[in-house]
Amino acid sequence: MQNVKQIWKETAKRLEKIYDRREAENITYLLLEDVFDISRSDILAEVKIQKHLTGIDEYIDRLLNGEPIQYVTGVADFYGRKFHIARGALIPRPETEELCEAIIQENDLIKPKVMDVGVGSGCIAITLANELKGEVFGTDVSREAIAIASKNARKLEADVAFSVSDILKEDLPESNLDILVSNPPYIPLSDQKEMRENVLDFEPSQALFVPDEDPILFYKRIAKKGLDHLKKGGKLYFEIHENFGNEVKNHLQKVGYTDVILHKDMQGKDRMISATNSASR
Repeated sequence: MQNVKQIWKETAKRLEKIYDRREAENITYLLLEDVFDISRSDILAEVKIQKHLTGIDEYIDRLLNGEPIQYVTGVADFYGRKFHIARGALIPRPETEELCEAIIQENDLIKPKVMDVGVGSGCIAITLANELKGEVFGTDVSREAIAIASKNARKLEADVAFSVSDILKEDLPESNLDILVSNPPYIPLSDQKEMRENVLDFEPSQALFVPDEDPILFYKRIAKKGLDHLKKGGKLYFEIHENFGNEVKNHLQKVGYTDVILHKDMQGKDRMISATNSASR
């Protein structure tokens, strides 16, 4: 018989080679829960088990190589749901949960028509589909991301129509939208030198980076399309780089959006923006 708290302690200690103690402990909780079905309450209660944790050394080796825990387990928690995650899609972040929460709280609509541009794992589109009960569409330039998002939609019983599309080259596939949302690439290439290796080495670069000379190119393109594809009074939502909030806000106002609002995340950073399409086209 093995005491699961002892397994947790020993695993976390091994991970302290590259993580601080608190992070190593939290990563170990996730590993034991998502791979071996051992919950935090089991660990706190010092439950004893007979089964051998097959493959745990291989998982630990991957973690010690810097691979993010979500890719190691294949699971990412988002808005109370467990999403399948793989290296073809970004790992969902807490600020993206905040973006979804803002959309859900601000839109009391009956079966809204929603479009998510750049779906990645599908976390935004699927969350909005399940919470708003509307007609939801999602696009991404990556076929691999669309495959991951589609798997999540099936798993989480979300009705989302996904399609492969390049927003920089193609039109939006749907019109008369109530909500248009995107968490597009927004990190300037020059910021790479400040980023953690486990992001650079494992997460898809095309979902992260934009040219230094035009860091808001995706926002400009999506905003332009939104003027034609959103209903009058329809809402546009973006997750943004904290350094480009005012630049994105000024652009949206310049091209004709109204009620342009910067929203701060829980860290007090400008990380979201919303706007209303007042044009009648």
